[in-house]
Amino acid sequence: MDTIIKDYLLGLKLEESQRHKNMSLFPLMTPLDGGPDYTTLRDALEKALLNVTEVSSGGSVPELKVINTADISVLLLDGEELAGAKQNRVLNTTILIKEKSETVIPVSCTEQRRWSYASKAFHDSDTVMSPSLRSEKARTVATSLSSTGQYRSDQGTVWRKIDEMAAKAGTVSETGAMKDTFVQKMAELDEYLKAFRYIPTQKGLLVFFGGEPVGFDFVSKDRAFELLHPKLLKSYAMEAVLEEKKSEAEPDRNRAEAFLKEAADCEEKKYESVGRGHDFRYESKTMVGSALAVDDKVVHMAFFRVGEADKTGQIARTRHRIKFRL
Repeated sequence: MDTIIKDYLLGLKLEESQRHKNMSLFPLMTPLDGGPDYTTLRDALEKALLNVTEVSSGGSVPELKVINTADISVLLLDGEELAGAKQNRVLNTTILIKEKSETVIPVSCTEQRRWSYASKAFHDSDTVMSPSLRSEKARTVATSLSSTGQYRSDQGTVWRKIDEMAAKAGTVSETGAMKDTFVQKMAELDEYLKAFRYIPTQKGLLVFFGGEPVGFDFVSKDRAFELLHPKLLKSYAMEAVLEEKKSEAEPDRNRAEAFLKEAADCEEKKYESVGRGHDFRYESKTMVGSALAVDDKVVHMAFFRVGEADKTGQIARTRHRIKFRL
């Protein structure tokens, strides 16, 4: 593993745990410098500094166009959803969009049955994919990068996982939109959002379900993480709400530290990012992850626990279909 990223991983500090029902977490801190300045997708959109549209009037499902008019870079997070235009999409990877730039970004569709304009441009949907969806998507993107050098997901897998989530949640959407499941489960999600508090200078969270670590997100700037905190909490909370196992066991600090060490031992592959810096991909028998590093500073990291059976099945499906297209 790249020394810089390993140092960030092993340098993360765990604050006192927080818990609500079957979900618990350790806030993550670090004394390491946060690297280049940037703002978040939501902040840039609200200030009309960022414009996200279809790449053309006809559109292209796996791509969107981003115009950044700000004097600062903008962080787009892997799994973060954009709503509107011809259909809702999520980011296939974390991208730091350069200031004063135009970039075509790789995305996946999260709304199967709509291909007509709801608006000219996209807006922030206030939603991030749940960790199991993000890990599935990340594995297919990693396969695409390894074989084609492109940040493409297996769109069929993404749609299937969204359908499974909706079925488990008992929600209905005319267009098969992931966002509709989050909206219809908002009363339950709100309980989790109210239970977990942001801590000043916090830069990440490591989440447990029923005493088992499931994943973590780290963002280098505490102000950016503060803005992303509710979104990320809601992402993990959706999975907690749908978890069949409702154990309310306390999180174990030793297991959390072991999870971070395990992440540091994953096999690594390095790619040029779509935006600034380099995109790193990680995989082991029980874990999948990614990181964005810019100017020798880690901007974002996310690692998720995966099962060997799920991983084997996904690899087999991907090899047989090779669907990094529509």
